[in-house]
Amino acid sequence: MKEVDARGLSCPEPLMLTAEALKNANGPIKVLVSEPHQKTNIEKFAKDKGKKATSTAKGSEFEIVIE
Repeated sequence: MKEVDARGLSCPEPLMLTAEALKNANGPIKVLVSEPHQKTNIEKFAKDKGKKATSTAKGSEFEIVIE
């Protein structure tokens, strides 16, 4: 599983990194972000691309798996 570590980055960097990873991925990708609005943006982006996004809170950070 490909992992995108976007923790601590400012918008729109997490979304740009996720888009690039999805373009090159052959399977699920895991995206790590540190802000709730970034989690929401990634989930919406995945849905708009026809993908399923599952989010988990890891302390004060979030892990989103896109399939």
